[in-house]
Amino acid sequence: MHRDVLIVGGGVAGLSAGIFTARAGLNTLVVSDGESILERNAHLENYPGFPAGIDARLYLRMTRDQAERAGCEFAEGRVTELAEREDGFAATAESGDRYTADRVVAASWSDVSYLREIDVGVIDRGSKAFADVDEYGRADVDGVYAAGRLADEPHQAIVAAGHGAKVGLALVQDSESNFYHDWVAPEGYFTERGIDLPPATEEIDEAERRGREAESREVLREYIAEPLDAEPTMHPSVDDDED
Repeated sequence: MHRDVLIVGGGVAGLSAGIFTARAGLNTLVVSDGESILERNAHLENYPGFPAGIDARLYLRMTRDQAERAGCEFAEGRVTELAEREDGFAATAESGDRYTADRVVAASWSDVSYLREIDVGVIDRGSKAFADVDEYGRADVDGVYAAGRLADEPHQAIVAAGHGAKVGLALVQDSESNFYHDWVAPEGYFTERGIDLPPATEEIDEAERRGREAESREVLREYIAEPLDAEPTMHPSVDDDED
């Protein structure tokens, strides 16, 4: 199945980009090898909205679930090849699975090997490499973007999330999708002033607002009812030292 958007990497940057592209109505597939750097975080303490911090793996799971609720599809695997086609791009995973899409968002820190195959600019800096993109994540190959740490953004979850959202919005703009605000407003906020609703904005009445608020509380209670049974992973070099 050909998609509008293929996101390579299921960390916070890729998931944030996917939340925006999927909510804009773009068919979005996230291919992830399950190696988000957040899995190595013992406790996430500098992300706004969590006064005492939050389990990093729980936060990652919540973000992935939000992307799925927004409409993202998911596939497990590591993309190793990327090729240009007349109708976009074709990505091949280590397993041999193949995915095609109009546009690609690379969010797979720290792997840029597949980007070199289509001559995306890469910045080599010692043992690390970054995609050479503009401030909105656009690469020099039309239709290719990079988000988060792979785009040489600071190594913090809040920065990766914000940059992923910024890249997602840039992609939406480039796709000419009828999308801009993505805002849920109180009933009458625009219409009672004789203003047409901006693209991707909805107004909801008090009953609907209370219903959504109740659902959000219930969903959050379910997430935090019990500790997540998942331990942080160590850096591969630590595992190597123990062998």
